[in-house]
Amino acid sequence: MSEHITSPVTKLLQHENIAYEAIEIPLTEDKKPVRNLEDLLLKQGLDPQSVVRSVLFKTASDKFVLLAVAGGGRADWSLLRNHLNERKCRMAEFDEVPAATGYVVGAVPPIALPEDIKVLVDNSIKDYETVVIGSGVLGFALSLKGADLLKLLAYADQGQFTNIQS
Repeated sequence: MSEHITSPVTKLLQHENIAYEAIEIPLTEDKKPVRNLEDLLLKQGLDPQSVVRSVLFKTASDKFVLLAVAGGGRADWSLLRNHLNERKCRMAEFDEVPAATGYVVGAVPPIALPEDIKVLVDNSIKDYETVVIGSGVLGFALSLKGADLLKLLAYADQGQFTNIQS
């Protein structure tokens, strides 16, 4: 892909000399990403399960936490609450996401986030040589080596935060 986009995410990757490719994700008329992302990735030789979803949630103590997870795993709320020592966690509301992250829903990356957002990295990311992350720009994703993403997320808490898929 020769698509050129600029965002805090691409600037961070360039600053760290990490190679990436931009993937254009066609938007529907109402400016939502297409639902057949899996087909689009397969056509480009990428594993649809390699998409790293950035799931933002809010704790009972009003802190935002982002869970980076690949492979379609679902957050295990009990594990999350225990890890964070919180009695409750909930998904962030649609309008809370851009306010907290600076990115719109559908483009949130697991990196280049405000410092007050705690990041958790699920072990599932280690399963993929190449991963696809939000670019910070709606309509584009970025593919990069999973090891490079994990290097950028070295500061984050890493562990099993999802229900194991059988």
